[in-house]
Amino acid sequence: MTGKKQKVINSRRNFLRGSVIAGAGTVVASGLPAAAVASTTTDLEEKPVEEGYHLTKHILDYYKSAAG
Repeated sequence: MTGKKQKVINSRRNFLRGSVIAGAGTVVASGLPAAAVASTTTDLEEKPVEEGYHLTKHILDYYKSAAG
């Protein structure tokens, strides 16, 4: 019975070892696309963020329709 029990223990160890390796691979793979996206977004020229009220075309259209 010890031989059968030893096979079960080894089987469980192999399963757990494989699960850990697969989990680690998943974590590494999930981090790669984010790194690729982050590097491409920093290359783009960013516009300065304008704050406050801006008189745009759709606001002017609204003012014209509300006044008339």
